[in-house]
Amino acid sequence: MSGLNVSIAFFFLVVGVCQVLRRFSKWLLSPGAYGCLARELAGSLQLCTSCLELRMLLEIGPWGGGFGPDVVLTLFFFLFAVHGASFDGASANPTVSLQEFLLLESNLPTTAAKLLAQGAGVGLGWALTKLYWSWELTHFHFIQNLISSECSSSIHTSLHHAAFVEGTCSFFLHLILLRLRQRHLMFRVPVLAATVTFLTYAAGPFTGAFFNPALATATTFHCSGSSFWDYVWVYWLGPFAGMFTALLLHQGNIPRLFQKNLLYSQKSKYKIPKARVEARVEGKKGGQQSKGQKSNAEPHA
Repeated sequence: MSGLNVSIAFFFLVVGVCQVLRRFSKWLLSPGAYGCLARELAGSLQLCTSCLELRMLLEIGPWGGGFGPDVVLTLFFFLFAVHGASFDGASANPTVSLQEFLLLESNLPTTAAKLLAQGAGVGLGWALTKLYWSWELTHFHFIQNLISSECSSSIHTSLHHAAFVEGTCSFFLHLILLRLRQRHLMFRVPVLAATVTFLTYAAGPFTGAFFNPALATATTFHCSGSSFWDYVWVYWLGPFAGMFTALLLHQGNIPRLFQKNLLYSQKSKYKIPKARVEARVEGKKGGQQSKGQKSNAEPHA
């Protein structure tokens, strides 16, 4: 279990360093630059390094460390709960940033800056994790270094099925994100962590369960076994289609593209009680009758 303890210490170190980076950049930068650049870069760096270490444990742990997937999935849940509590509003996911753009919550320059920061964050996270593995602090890392030069594609099913799996994971993730937007952080964080953990467990054997284009690009696009356009189809277009479908189902429209609600009828938010409506109708009838009586009672000239 010493190797597992080293990995847990690595997780705490990464979260601590990224938290210091957030505090320092918030003090140094303007709120706009912090929100679309530094916050997303720190979140993507934290997410990438943690996921790479977790995937290494998931692949090597059962036969190299004697512990099953339940240990890694438990770590996965707690780690994503920590991510949700410490990200400070960052998404670290391009599909979430594109969703905010389609919801008119961010403009094009802000969205582009977030995407660039996310790409830089996962690239930096991948490089730092590779450097950390090269130190071979545990036998897990020693084995990982031996097999990393010949990594294979994470797509273990047909191309269309893989794109469907990634799109379905993205669909459920974004649908829950949309439903929980107004909920308190104490409720939202564990629900999202449980959702991501379940989706990873269910879809992992087929595609690796990334449903994050930036994370997938940094971790699996360089592996042999699938072409670049296969990866684009599965890990970019699949999650984007899932996000788009979830947004359309939740909103009934796409605010950035069209305002007309295609799925739901627009009803009044406030309903008038039936008794009050009947009282108004009777009042109008009574008023009309009194006016008629008054006009009949007037003398003719």
